[in-house]
Amino acid sequence: MTPALRALRSTASLLAALALAVPLATACSAAGTAGQERAGQAVTGKAAPVKATSAPVLRQSADEVARTSASMRRLDDLPMYEMTFHGGYDVEAPLTEDELGRKAEGWACSLFHRGAEFGRNFDWDDNPAIVVRADPPDGYASLSVADAYYVLGKTGPADLGDPVERRRLGHAVLAPFDGMNEKGLAVGLAATPTAELPAPMKGRPTVSSVRIIRVLLDRAATVKEALALMRTYNVDFAGGPQVHYLLADKSGASAVVEYGEGRMHVRDDRVLTNWSVVSGTPDDRHRRLTATVDSKADGLDLLKSVAQGHTRWSIVYDLNKGTARLVTAKRWNRVHRLTL
Repeated sequence: MTPALRALRSTASLLAALALAVPLATACSAAGTAGQERAGQAVTGKAAPVKATSAPVLRQSADEVARTSASMRRLDDLPMYEMTFHGGYDVEAPLTEDELGRKAEGWACSLFHRGAEFGRNFDWDDNPAIVVRADPPDGYASLSVADAYYVLGKTGPADLGDPVERRRLGHAVLAPFDGMNEKGLAVGLAATPTAELPAPMKGRPTVSSVRIIRVLLDRAATVKEALALMRTYNVDFAGGPQVHYLLADKSGASAVVEYGEGRMHVRDDRVLTNWSVVSGTPDDRHRRLTATVDSKADGLDLLKSVAQGHTRWSIVYDLNKGTARLVTAKRWNRVHRLTL
């Protein structure tokens, strides 16, 4: 056992420090040229803090904390990290501003679905990222990827020898940017400049733009189930860029979900970039992906064709096999092969 792990096992007070508060909201956005694409604050910098309660967001025993921490490793020098989350969590509770509050800005993304493949480019700031495997006691197992900045609160690499930073990384289970579950459902998000949330519905729980992805991965097996579940939640962009979502399942079903005109819109589409499907005009990346998505080109080659200078990761999920191929920072000759 490493000294860091021994320290983590002995630091029971860390569990009590986790509480409910302001939602975390992130997305990929495009607002013009590369120098102007940053579309707004992606987390809670503009949102008023919510008073914390004593209930922890992550519901883990000391052993589960230690097992989660011990699973963390550096996958490559993006840096990309990896972990297996052990234990439970409150899928609806927002994260604390004190622990995780920070500001960030969004860029652009491209996503597609064809057959059993779900692919996405995550185009963002040069932050570390983390692959998360989760098997919650009351939900489906899943594989997802998150920008580690939103839990670390810093742009540099994580110090995996520091039990506090390992604990912060553990919260990445609640902030997936894209992912796939054991039933073959996949979800990813991108920003869109003109989305507008409807007024919150009384009696519905409110979750952030990334937490709704965790809800869907945990609780939905198909696109139909995911759409029905989304209609039972209020989504809060929390001062960040407006987002929309691509949902897909292994049956071949897919849908784009976008908010506007006071309601949730669902469109039958297999490609998602950063234009509004409700009121916008397709951008160049959307047109190129739409024209090639049914070709015999490899999924990573499709993503390569629409990659940008700030592409942080590119991933193709196989919804039948429960596997994924991951490339970081456009290093196409270095493919990480992941399993659920």
